[in-house]
Amino acid sequence: MTCQKICVVLLHWEFLYVITAFNLAYPITPWRFKLSCMPANATEILSAGISKNASRLDGHYEAVVEAKFNSSSAYLPNLSQTNFHCCFWSEQEKNCSGPEDSTDGSTFVSAVNSLVFQHLGANWNIQCWMKGDLKLFICYMEPLFKNSFKNYDLKVHLFYVLPEVTEDLPLALQKGSFQIVQCICSVHECCECHVPVPLAKLNYTLLMYLKITSAGVTFQSPLMSVQPINVVKPDPPVGLHMEITDNGDLKVSWYSSTSVPFPLQYQVKYTENSTTVMREADEIVSATSLLVESVLPGSSYEIQVRGKRLDGPGIWSDWSTPRVFITQDVIYFPPKILTSVGSNVSFHCIYKNENKIISAKKIVWWMNLAEKIPQSQYHVVSDHVSKVTFPNLKATKPRGKFTYDAVYCCNEHECHHRYAELYVIDVNINISCETDGYLTKMTCRWPANTVQSLVGSTLHLRYHRSSLYCSDIPSIHPISEPKDCHLQRDGFYECIFQPIFLLSGYTMWIRINHSLGSLDSTPTCVLPDSVVKPLPPSSVKAEITVNIGLLKVSWEKPVFPENNLQFQIRYGLSGKEIQWKVHEVNDAKSKSASLPVPDLCVVYAVQVRCKRLDGLGYWSNWSSPVYTVVMDVKVPIKGPEFWRTINGDITKKERNVTLLWKPLMKNDSLCSVRRYVVKHHTSHNGTWSEDVGNHTKSTFLWTEQAHTVTVLAINSIGASFENFNLTFSWPMSKVNLMQSLSAYPLNSSCVILSWMLSPSDYHLMYFIIEWKNLNEDDEIKWLRIPSNVKKYYIHDHFIPIEKYQFSLYPVFMEGVGKPKITTSFTQDDIEKHQNDADLYVIVPIIISSSVLLLGTLLISHQRMKKLFWEDVPNPKNCSWAQGLNFQKVAFPIFLTQNILKPLSIFLPSIQNQ
Repeated sequence: MTCQKICVVLLHWEFLYVITAFNLAYPITPWRFKLSCMPANATEILSAGISKNASRLDGHYEAVVEAKFNSSSAYLPNLSQTNFHCCFWSEQEKNCSGPEDSTDGSTFVSAVNSLVFQHLGANWNIQCWMKGDLKLFICYMEPLFKNSFKNYDLKVHLFYVLPEVTEDLPLALQKGSFQIVQCICSVHECCECHVPVPLAKLNYTLLMYLKITSAGVTFQSPLMSVQPINVVKPDPPVGLHMEITDNGDLKVSWYSSTSVPFPLQYQVKYTENSTTVMREADEIVSATSLLVESVLPGSSYEIQVRGKRLDGPGIWSDWSTPRVFITQDVIYFPPKILTSVGSNVSFHCIYKNENKIISAKKIVWWMNLAEKIPQSQYHVVSDHVSKVTFPNLKATKPRGKFTYDAVYCCNEHECHHRYAELYVIDVNINISCETDGYLTKMTCRWPANTVQSLVGSTLHLRYHRSSLYCSDIPSIHPISEPKDCHLQRDGFYECIFQPIFLLSGYTMWIRINHSLGSLDSTPTCVLPDSVVKPLPPSSVKAEITVNIGLLKVSWEKPVFPENNLQFQIRYGLSGKEIQWKVHEVNDAKSKSASLPVPDLCVVYAVQVRCKRLDGLGYWSNWSSPVYTVVMDVKVPIKGPEFWRTINGDITKKERNVTLLWKPLMKNDSLCSVRRYVVKHHTSHNGTWSEDVGNHTKSTFLWTEQAHTVTVLAINSIGASFENFNLTFSWPMSKVNLMQSLSAYPLNSSCVILSWMLSPSDYHLMYFIIEWKNLNEDDEIKWLRIPSNVKKYYIHDHFIPIEKYQFSLYPVFMEGVGKPKITTSFTQDDIEKHQNDADLYVIVPIIISSSVLLLGTLLISHQRMKKLFWEDVPNPKNCSWAQGLNFQKVAFPIFLTQNILKPLSIFLPSIQNQ
């Protein structure tokens, strides 16, 4: 029971100790306070004296103090100990606050070293604040009287503790719990003490006291307390800027250099100096700007700003660096305008000339000093303020380095060199968007060169997403989000929306940000589902169909989108530069198409793409090209044309016949020939076939009266459908149908053959022309020509000195008739053809020469006329011709007119005589 009572007493004693400590701690104020330490017997006198003269720091007061110090230098020489009391006081509270009976508030010093302090004591001005960066707590102290410690070393230490909770105060007030910092003192006897304070403890209570040592004397201040957040001293405002507003006011703006957790108020002081007025003003505002009204041309303004906590205690910051702004003789407001095409803007102007403000009625406006603005666009706002309005503006055309139009405000007789700047930008920016084939993202693009002329501008895409679909008339929504866009190599900005909502309307526009303001392009709304670019069709195949002979293309529809699709097929001959042809397929259910092509035996390149059938969205990319394979699609259209050479004695009934033919072209073989087969038919031995493979000649023995042969071309599908037959008949070989055959060499590459026929009852099918060089062992060359031709041009390389043989065979259904052969060219006809050929060359030359000659004669006639007549002086002006009638006078020595004309050239010599 006794222990319990003792514990209760101790708890009560500890509680009273804490309460007493809080009550005894001096609360630090946002303004300056003073620390005074003095002898106990001089407390009342000095307290009254200091309180009366605390604010007097002039030289007179210092002299009094020095006199007292000097007079006390021999006072009480034998004292062993003097008791000093220290207390805080301020201008707002004249009573000295401090413990009177506690040793914590007094200082004991030796008598030898305390003589200078025994009567007047020691006094300091102190101010404490939290720095604007909220990291450092600072206490600044300076002597109340100058030079009071000039002969003594001054050392100051600050003891502090920052308990987190009230329960920690008993431990915090123990001497071992205080932390010590040494203050920095200058030669001017001023000291600064720095205490680091964590940001999280700005609202905690900071307890501290000072120990000051000078001349061997140590003074200890009473306990002080403060919450650092209540004595924050912000840094001075920075970025002080002044400009003339659109309304003609002077706008002063600034911003805080540090971030503090509470709003600030600002004090602005400025002076205005002009030719007509001079004034000073001091205003307190909560915003970071101030408007100074009634600004006049040619005025100067000097402005400073400082800041302080708006709500609650705080300390004013230092004043910002002074800033001077001088208004010009001509004030434009606004001085610059940034606007868009089609808008209406206005400029105001105040014009000062030779310390006199021009009347608004006498002001005229010019554009670029080249175009006077009509007076119908002027408006007199007041006696000195003129206004001009520009309606329905067009885009500014850059003029060299000038990307704006200069607007000049002038009086009736002259213009000042200053001007306003008008920037008109075309904000009609085309934004195109595309949703990928997987329906997972939407890519939007817009050109980067839209506002190249506006230097210093930045462009940003902003958008607003509605919950469902687009509105009929897109508009800029007040709530929007920016979208990061990146410049591509092709000169377009590209932005990607991912994920996307297919049926949500994305209203987007381009915002042009500039120091003069911002402009927005015309908004556009995009529905991702309506701008889908599908994936290209897959599994594309292309082939030439067998027997039908069409280009068949097949494909698979992409999985997305699920809408009905239309398709496009493009195809062309494979090569470096493909000439494409496009075929439309509008059947959404179709997965293939067959197309007619002119050539079945070539390689075709084929691609397919698709798009929504309703026309929305974009065409997909073309699929990867596929190629057809050349293969046989039909049997050959016809067999090869062939001819023969016959060797052997014409008197005998057996001859060797060699068949000759040319390989079939692809268009006839469709598309290749694997082998050739020669079919033989005779009246006695019947019919048989001979496979000659890929050879283009075949030899057989002709023994029958009549022998018919047919050459068939065979590919992988079958034998040629239409074939040529040739019958060898002994009786028919004696039928002479040819009456004459003539050969005419036109030039070294062409010979003309002409012939005449005799009447015949046989059915003539065609002719075979055969020729060869008799001087060489070349194979014969032959041509098959229609039966209705009577003249034919053979194109080959003919050597004039060589001898050629030309043969013409009539071919009947019953067999080959007797040929007509010639081995020489017809000379008369050669000359005739040569003459005919020469005429084609000579006649144009003659015509051209005649025209040239005629022109030359006309020009020569004019020059001769000028030479003979224009340079001859008028005879009437000559002395010998005065009074003569040139129309009646006769010259008997000149008998004819033909003689007169040539002699007229001598008239100048007659005149000279």
